[in-house]
Amino acid sequence: MIKEYTLGLYEKSMPSDLSWKEKLIAAKEAGFDFVEISIDETEEKLSRLDMTTEERLGLAGLMQETGIPIRTMCLSGHRKYPLGSSDPSVCGRGMEIMEKALRLADDLGIRIIQLAGYDVYYEDSDLETKKRFLANLKKSADMAAKLGILMGFETMENEFMNTVEKAMKYVTLVGSPYLGVYPDLGNITNAAEAYKNDVLEDLELGRGHIVAMHFKETVPGKFREIPFGTGHVDFESGAKTAWELGVRKFVTEFWYTGNPEWKKDLEFANTMFTNILSLLK
Repeated sequence: MIKEYTLGLYEKSMPSDLSWKEKLIAAKEAGFDFVEISIDETEEKLSRLDMTTEERLGLAGLMQETGIPIRTMCLSGHRKYPLGSSDPSVCGRGMEIMEKALRLADDLGIRIIQLAGYDVYYEDSDLETKKRFLANLKKSADMAAKLGILMGFETMENEFMNTVEKAMKYVTLVGSPYLGVYPDLGNITNAAEAYKNDVLEDLELGRGHIVAMHFKETVPGKFREIPFGTGHVDFESGAKTAWELGVRKFVTEFWYTGNPEWKKDLEFANTMFTNILSLLK
């Protein structure tokens, strides 16, 4: 029976010293359909944007060999080089990262790039950073349109864009079919807790613009490294609402923290969310 959805695995759920072949095989053995590559603010991850043609072909070959593709990208490198920065050199580097990320996605067959939802991170946000962010988003959307690659805002842990409603403000202002929302269910659950909002109503505000969803566990005030099943995220209801909104691509986001039996964590996550998603029709 052909599944009506695909379930991906966040790369950082596995030890960082594994080779790409080992990561793809581990994802396959745990039952996942694809892997989400991380391009974070570290130089090690950012250097992936400068992979040679041979390296890109080699990685594409590994996807064919293992039967597990890389289909989404978590582009958090803009934390260090944000698109709204008041420093022209930082902002310029951010746009260079954007252009290179789109080119890498095109070469590897990545369909969706998850964008960090903030204008700046290590400096204060103001009217000018927001204007610059919007202007560069419009340029980024045009580049994505040229290649036919979707981009979606991650709902973040900070005030700037921690809800779908806030993300939709910029989706509307840009007005491109290539820019949508890629919400983190854990983060919007924390935002709902803080604002006394409804998670499912917030998701509804993204109707027609949600490109994929991150399943991540959280507890109030904490956003990372919370084991699945130990937090307060209602995954069943969130998945059901996302499904009704047309979402069919999901990624389990969690982190390898040194557990020697990390493969069991992968299997647990896959089983948990396969059970949830298999009930949706």
